Amino acid sequence: MKDYSEQHKKAWEYDAYAFWVRHEGTPEERAKEDTADPRKMLRKYADYFDRFDGVKIANICGSCGKKAIPLALLGADVTVFDISEANKRYAMETAQAAKVILHYEVCDVLEIDLSKYTQAFDVVFMEGGILHYFHDINEFMMMMHAILKPGGKMICSDFHPFTKILDSLKLERPTMSYFSTEIYEGEMAHARFYEDEIRRKIPKCRYRRYTVGEIINAIIENGFILKRFDEHPAWENKDLPGEFTAVAIRKDE
Repeated sequence: MKDYSEQHKKAWEYDAYAFWVRHEGTPEERAKEDTADPRKMLRKYADYFDRFDGVKIANICGSCGKKAIPLALLGADVTVFDISEANKRYAMETAQAAKVILHYEVCDVLEIDLSKYTQAFDVVFMEGGILHYFHDINEFMMMMHAILKPGGKMICSDFHPFTKILDSLKLERPTMSYFSTEIYEGEMAHARFYEDEIRRKIPKCRYRRYTVGEIINAIIENGFILKRFDEHPAWENKDLPGEFTAVAIRKDE
């Protein structure tokens, strides 16, 4: 495992289970909400799936199962890949309460076991801002290509690169030159929800943020056909870009 992955693992296991209970409810409470309307819980991402029933989905950096469990409730066969044991605990307890099967692999995504998962999935799906955790986007896209079946779909939703120059999502992340290739140390995603005394103790992460061009080129240069690139407004300011969703198909071999 890369040094920066070890650093990310420490950050994402710091108080993580307790954090999810405070912000998402107990696993039983979260399961009740997921079960009531799983498609609603997927939000805008639901429209990017052709179908759910029987589809094998890899949920990349799927965290606490916030999207994986609704997908499973809709009939998908979902495997989460994530670096945090604490995230796995919350996700698996929620899945049990929701009475669905969820598979969960705790690993560095760049080290997925290809003896087990080569061309294993119909869809790879990621959301919530994960690309900046990987310092080589081409290496990341190569892994996505490796675990997808030929003709399979990648749904990659992430923070819009515009957020490099303006914090339009109000995530309290530093801004920089749009074209910066710097790897920098910064707070993990949930640090801003803690009081300052605890916030200072939370392990940091090391990030690399990308431009639109870098993301698109990494997709098309690593065995994918880009089908859509949708831009979404920021959560609190509809005049500014906040997220994007790229949809790509793995080329037939």
